[in-house]
Amino acid sequence: MRKTIYTLITLGAILMAAACNDYETYGELKERERDAIDQFINDSGYVIISQDQFEEQGNKTIGDKQFVQLNKSGVYMQIVNVGSGETIKDGESMNILCRFIEKSILDTVKLSNYTNDNPFSLDIMSVTRTGSTYTASFTQGLMLNNYGSTVPEAWLAPLQYIKLGRLASDTDEKAHVKLIVPHSQGTTSNAKANVRPYYYIIKFQRGR
Repeated sequence: MRKTIYTLITLGAILMAAACNDYETYGELKERERDAIDQFINDSGYVIISQDQFEEQGNKTIGDKQFVQLNKSGVYMQIVNVGSGETIKDGESMNILCRFIEKSILDTVKLSNYTNDNPFSLDIMSVTRTGSTYTASFTQGLMLNNYGSTVPEAWLAPLQYIKLGRLASDTDEKAHVKLIVPHSQGTTSNAKANVRPYYYIIKFQRGR
């Protein structure tokens, strides 16, 4: 009997030790994220500039390798195309149509409506600007279906720099950005909950 009890206690201790070894602290998860982002940047050959340099360049990134790390959010942003029309005005509300690719930096999980020409497959977010603050919610699309109506903060970061107009001529172009997103600026139910960084390619256009 005593031998059986001793065996059970020993087995319990081993299982507890294994569980403790498998558990990662929040600090360890953040370090894993930081390493993954750094590796992604290095493997992609991206060049990171400061927000001061970005502003000196006229709030533009140059070439297909340059990203700016935004001071407030820590999001890395590349403006591929600033878009047509005007930026969102203070006090203005609008629907923004979105085509996007979402890729997990830690694995190969991918979500996208980027190459789908069906207008009903567009993601739509309703956005309001109040001063320097942008609030938004998804009203249609994959992001709504997978993560709910809350728009990740990272998706709002480019809005003060891009132009959002309806495409009225052949020369008009959609705003086009790339984002490297730490978990704190990502989706609530996935990125934040699991400390996971993501890479986004997004095209924005003013809706009706």
